Amino acid sequence: MLTPAMAGLLDRIQRARRTPFHHMTASAAREAYVAAAEVLDLPRVPLARVEDLQLPGGDGQARPARLYAPGRGRLPVLLYLHGGGFVIGGLETHDSLCRQLARRSGCAVIALDYRLAPEHRFPAAVDDTWAAMRHLALHADVLGLDGRRLAVGGDSAGGTLATVAAIHARDTSLPLALQLLITPGTGAYADTASHRMFARGFLLDADAIAWFFDQYIDHGKRRDWRFAPLLADDLEGVARACVILAECDPLVDEGLAYADRLRAAGVRVDLELYRGLTHDFIKMGRAIKEAAAALDAAAAAMKESLQP
Repeated sequence: MLTPAMAGLLDRIQRARRTPFHHMTASAAREAYVAAAEVLDLPRVPLARVEDLQLPGGDGQARPARLYAPGRGRLPVLLYLHGGGFVIGGLETHDSLCRQLARRSGCAVIALDYRLAPEHRFPAAVDDTWAAMRHLALHADVLGLDGRRLAVGGDSAGGTLATVAAIHARDTSLPLALQLLITPGTGAYADTASHRMFARGFLLDADAIAWFFDQYIDHGKRRDWRFAPLLADDLEGVARACVILAECDPLVDEGLAYADRLRAAGVRVDLELYRGLTHDFIKMGRAIKEAAAALDAAAAAMKESLQP
């Protein structure tokens, strides 16, 4: 099922015999992810503005964030939530991706360093996301940006947070132009056919998913829509969605199911399914040519929904 480039890359990764995240402590897994996260990513492109800043967190404490802007004008804003299973990842692991989105779209991107599990379990990451989104909607002008043209996006666990932010924006009457969902998790129990089919050997293994979930949330809370947005009662009226999925990804079935639910609720969905690729392919632009196409698809949705 894999493209030749993807199959060759997975073979090289497997031959490297790196210690799996689920065999590490959370802190060691974070260090390993930082070391490897951008090895296959496109080079960090220069931008007119790259600034470290702080945004309010859900606990009232400031959270680190980073602004990427391709120009100095009053640009629209995408709040970006990084992947990493709610346990690993941060501003450095997704720096290249955020730069690419800003450069290709012409929009500003603000990446949020939300609180991670197990030190901060569910719903800490959700609360941080909501607090940052509300702040940007009201105060982006302080940064010289246009909070009236606001989107949220993320990959993997960050895609989950973005879907939840879009539902919250609707429920609180906060105008939101787009939800950019890159290989998002939306289900509660990792129990779809794709989870079984791609449980081993396709980059994101079942053991890693189970480890991430256990670090982040109690089993009895997993039907909460803030963790599993596929179980939300009503999706009518949420922001337009751009959904980018990989065919050989354990999360692909729940991503497709969420796109179907959005469409059934009357929400516009631009769905891109990349055949023969695995989870996280969008961060493999040095080796996987389709990563650039996925970045362009995301940027096109940002341009159309956010530009005046």
